[in-house]
Amino acid sequence: MNKLKCAVVLSLSVLTGMAVAADGGATKEDAVAMVKKGVAAIKSGGADKTYAEISDKGNATWHHQDLYLTVYQLDGTVKAHGANAKMIGKNLIDLKDIDGKAFVKERVDLAKTHGTFWQDYKFTNPETKKIEPKSMYCEKLDDTVVCGGIYK
Repeated sequence: MNKLKCAVVLSLSVLTGMAVAADGGATKEDAVAMVKKGVAAIKSGGADKTYAEISDKGNATWHHQDLYLTVYQLDGTVKAHGANAKMIGKNLIDLKDIDGKAFVKERVDLAKTHGTFWQDYKFTNPETKKIEPKSMYCEKLDDTVVCGGIYK
């Protein structure tokens, strides 16, 4: 019976164009929407207040399944981090993923030349605690880049 229900839900999702994330995680659409909401909140409510809210793991506004926001200055310094508040204030420009990709440097370089973009790298999923492929949607805002990612 469970297989039948899954097949029906998947079929309906495909037919209606709904995005279904692997293992019930957040979708690309969820990431884009949360980043846009974050950018709007920073603009309207102020950076410091919004950064604190984003970095509070208990704040459901900025956490959805395995999706959370991060905000970096364009020099690589963390302004807000939804998965690990201990990173705030640290410059992570030289941080590399398991494959040696300097993803923070790549992210800030992309932000300097693109208003919005997707970036792929590998990172630890806070829900599974496993290193997984991740796609991060980012938008440049003044001298920062606001990002939210999904695990594939």
